[in-house]
Amino acid sequence: MITVLKRLGLLLMMGVVLTACATKVERMSPDEVKDISGRWNDTDSRLVSEEMIDDVLARTWLGEFTGQRKRDPAVIVGEIRNLSHEHINMQTFVSDMERVLINSGKVVFVASSEERKDVRQERGDQDLNASDDTRNAMGQERGADFMLKGTISTILDTEGKKQVRFYQIDLNLISLADNRKVWVGQKKIKKYVTGPSVRP
Repeated sequence: MITVLKRLGLLLMMGVVLTACATKVERMSPDEVKDISGRWNDTDSRLVSEEMIDDVLARTWLGEFTGQRKRDPAVIVGEIRNLSHEHINMQTFVSDMERVLINSGKVVFVASSEERKDVRQERGDQDLNASDDTRNAMGQERGADFMLKGTISTILDTEGKKQVRFYQIDLNLISLADNRKVWVGQKKIKKYVTGPSVRP
C-alpha cells in the first residue's frame, strides 16, 4: 500500500513539474512595449530610428540641397557599428531607418553595396537573356548624394542585483561630394534593471 502511494505521489509530482515546464505563447502587438531583460530590443530600434530620422529630415541640409539641385537627395546607409557590450541585430536597426527615410517622401533611397551586387548580377543576366524592350541597361544607376553612418555604444554600471544600462547612438550624414558632415545626431537611452538575473 505504501509503495502504491509512493508511486502515486511520484506521478503527481512529475505531472506538476511537467506542467510548470510547459511552454506558453502569448500573441502581442508588434508596437507593444515589453522590456524583459533590459537589453536593446525591437522597441529601442524602432523608437531611436524614428526619432533620429525625423531629426535629420528637419534640418537645413535638406532644403539647401533641394534648393540648389532642384531634386530630392539620394541617401545610402553605410556602416552602423555595434561598439556595445551586447549583440545587437544591426540589420533590424538599419531596416527601421530605411523605412522611415523612404516613407518620408523627402529623399530617394539608394540600395546598399550588398544589394547592388545582386541587382548588377541580374542586370548582367538581362543583357544576355532579356528581350530589348524589357532589358535594363548597365550604367543607369542613381548615385548617392549622402551616406548615413554611425555607432551604438554602451556603458554598464552594475552593483549586486542592480544595473544601469546606458546606450548612446551617434549618427552622421556625410556629403559624398566633399566629405562634409551635414548632420550629426545623437540619442541616449538609460535603463535601470534589477533582479537576480542581472549580468553584464
